[in-house]
Amino acid sequence: MAKESVKARQRKREKLVAKFADKRAALKAEGNYAALDLLPKNASPVRLKNRCQLTGRPKGFMRYFGISRVTFRDMALNGLIPGVKKASW
Repeated sequence: MAKESVKARQRKREKLVAKFADKRAALKAEGNYAALDLLPKNASPVRLKNRCQLTGRPKGFMRYFGISRVTFRDMALNGLIPGVKKASW
């Protein structure tokens, strides 16, 4: 499980990206790169990292579910994800 500070930092970046998304798009459309450079660095969507919503794990992230593979497996085996069951053939 990731440290709380790492998860908090990620949430802070997500808020900044959402806050400056419109302004960033307008400046990019104008081609005003000098003003774009003055925006906070964490307002760039490139700085976001896909992390598990529950544990904060950065690796093994399943984009469709928004959780890591480890969390996905635990939840699937416990029947917490609708429509997902263990394959057997």
